[in-house]
Amino acid sequence: MESVSVNKFRDNLKGFVEKVAENHMPLKVTRRSGEDFVVISAEDWEREQETLYILQNKNLMAQIADSIDTHIGKKGYKPRTEQLDGITGL
Repeated sequence: MESVSVNKFRDNLKGFVEKVAENHMPLKVTRRSGEDFVVISAEDWEREQETLYILQNKNLMAQIADSIDTHIGKKGYKPRTEQLDGITGL
């Protein structure tokens, strides 16, 4: 993660915000007195919140684990060729 001083961040606010939004890379802003902070795009923030929600939800994690087991064991549903053609529009 890139890190800049709060003074540099303030002087180049627009450029740093555009870079964070375009590159989807958070930016750590350091302060001499006080806590550092991180700038992150709203899109990335929402994605992180969704990930945390899933990881904290035991039922969803169990469903994911069951799905992985089904996939590994090749026990899942397999659509016929006609069904796949209908889904993919071929």
